[in-house]
Amino acid sequence: MTTASQYLDGLAATWTPPQGHFEAHRRHRAGIENSLDNHCGIHRMFETGSLRHGTGLYHYSDADYFASMKGARPTSATALLRVKNALQATYRSTSIVTRTPAVKCLFAGGDETVEVVPAFFATGGGYWIPDPNGDWMKSYPSDHNDYVNEQNRDPAGAAKRLARLAKLWKYRRQVPISSFYLEMRAAQYMAKEEYWVSYWDMYRFLNWLDDIGLADMNDPTGLGSRISPCSSTYNHTVALSKLSTAVGRAARAQQAASDGRDAAAIADLKMLFDT
Repeated sequence: MTTASQYLDGLAATWTPPQGHFEAHRRHRAGIENSLDNHCGIHRMFETGSLRHGTGLYHYSDADYFASMKGARPTSATALLRVKNALQATYRSTSIVTRTPAVKCLFAGGDETVEVVPAFFATGGGYWIPDPNGDWMKSYPSDHNDYVNEQNRDPAGAAKRLARLAKLWKYRRQVPISSFYLEMRAAQYMAKEEYWVSYWDMYRFLNWLDDIGLADMNDPTGLGSRISPCSSTYNHTVALSKLSTAVGRAARAQQAASDGRDAAAIADLKMLFDT
């Protein structure tokens, strides 16, 4: 009999991207970098995001890059439009769309997706990147990665496991919530935990997010801007509704697993993740 913990471990493993998945996305890097430099002018382009951090999901996560732009910082909408137009001029047959804070390139019909975030140097360090609310926010990608890695040490691997499961829920249930927000919240949650029990912590994590009403988050590194969970008030309302449903399913799974009723727990976990 498979236990609830074993089921979640297997689920996380199934959705962990294989090495080839990384390379298929990354092979577009040089062309994108050249396109942006020729059309807009960039200092450099570097990889960030969940694939690099070890919290990406097979079929869902993209290769994410910051493009450090030259020149004065315009409005965030203008910066995104410049990047989109530059890439569309180069990749005429590829679908290029804006998904703040990034411009998304859907190579190979969307099977090889790359996101490019226009970024401008911030005084004192870090970068200004487009805020989902339409302005600019400060980001410190290296420091954010270090923060997640630090919380992932104890309990060993737990912060990234929780982040991956939270993102799987987001994608499978089409919850309009920021993956970055979930990753930072997962690391923040695990910073206070001494043990990792997947079905317990998944429930407690979702319940905590519900209790705080998916509130904006202070940057846990103490460096960047506040981190918004959603790009609009409407999406926040939708996300809260879906979160409430998820808490109920996770609670039933946790109780069933604690009672030794693993088959019932797995049934609720399958409902939670739509698997």
